[in-house]
Amino acid sequence: MNLAYTPSTICAVATAPGRGGVGVVRISGQQLLPFAQAISGGKTPKPRYATYSDFYAADGSAIDNGLLLYFPGPNSFTGEDVIELQGHGGPVVLKMLVSRCLQLGARLAEPGEFTKRAFLNDKLDLAQAESVADLIDAASESAARSALKSLKGAFSHEIHVLVDELINLRMLVEATLDFPEEDIDFLQKADAVGRLRNLRGQLQTVQRTARQGALLREGMHVVLVGQPNVGKSSLMNALAGDDIAIVTDIAGTTRDTVREEIVIDGVPVHIIDTAGLRDTDDVVERIGIERTWQAVERADLALVLVDSREGIVADTQAILDKLPASLPRVHVFNKVDLAGGEVGRSEEDGHPVVRLSARTHAGVDDLRALLLEMIGYQGEDEGVFLARERHLDAIARAADHLALAEQDWQLVEIFAEELRMAQNALSEITGRFTPDDLLGVIFSRFCIGK
Repeated sequence: MNLAYTPSTICAVATAPGRGGVGVVRISGQQLLPFAQAISGGKTPKPRYATYSDFYAADGSAIDNGLLLYFPGPNSFTGEDVIELQGHGGPVVLKMLVSRCLQLGARLAEPGEFTKRAFLNDKLDLAQAESVADLIDAASESAARSALKSLKGAFSHEIHVLVDELINLRMLVEATLDFPEEDIDFLQKADAVGRLRNLRGQLQTVQRTARQGALLREGMHVVLVGQPNVGKSSLMNALAGDDIAIVTDIAGTTRDTVREEIVIDGVPVHIIDTAGLRDTDDVVERIGIERTWQAVERADLALVLVDSREGIVADTQAILDKLPASLPRVHVFNKVDLAGGEVGRSEEDGHPVVRLSARTHAGVDDLRALLLEMIGYQGEDEGVFLARERHLDAIARAADHLALAEQDWQLVEIFAEELRMAQNALSEITGRFTPDDLLGVIFSRFCIGK
């Protein structure tokens, strides 16, 4: 990438805050061997070997002792000289080590700055750089495995293949612009449209895989709505496998939104248990109901809970009528154990229905399976790499440009321009064509020290 940046020396604690057996301070910059010698009392560390040493303050007193690792650039994570001080994991000791680094001319690193330098120095592309944060933040084993695939370059490889084929097709199309009288005949003989259709098929395959990867990272937001005391909190506890919401026989127990993240088959599911929806004079309960409707607006899916003994009564129908028409919903008939009904799945009035008992957990697995089906998750696959919403957006824009290119292929200038736009969209994923402000947003969300 080699975008311009100030080659200053940066430092930060690279381990998690708090007390631990080991704490790591990371330093990156240019010509850091004198830096390593100063902090180790004159020792010259052997590159890429662990050197046991005391770490010294400016007055010659020892701050700590541990391992010093020295990685001369460009053969390091950032592409610059990198030093790691691996000492004891106490916050006071780590603070003293960072202060010593600042005295030696370093400055505190910004969030994600080590990874950003790795990207700018062509050690990682942008998709790989993002996967560093995704691996750290993974909410499930499936997400962690997929993030590691992206870090190793699986996603980037798919994008590079597409971009290379786009470039070859662009070269073919743009070569005809100098000979307009022969352009259509030339493109037909070269099977330009056939190559374009093949490229679109490859992109669709990558798009499907990326969607699965995005589900592993982003998950889905599910809101529980219904009348008071129909069992919303009980269902939330059943789905989570733990008592995370208060359950009583008193209607209106939940007065605010309760949020919990669970994992279903590797997919993070953000469940929002809401206040029961009814007319009330209670000020606190009214605030909770207002927050319920705010949660509904942000949700990917709504679970509408109904007491199986009563069915969909007028008050429940009023809730259904208020739900956004575009919001997918599942009608969940709870308390079948009390109503004497059968558990299972069906469909009524065009909406999926699950009959279950949150108290006994009968039928809860049916609901879990339905949730995954409704968001399009097809199960963990060895080829799935982790993806982000911005990646899906870039792929969708590229697909749109390729569709327009096929539609207008006989207008050669438009054909060429749509191919160029598709290439630019895909190149945003790996960072070959990425605005500086987007880079700032991406790396600002990293941990300090990464």
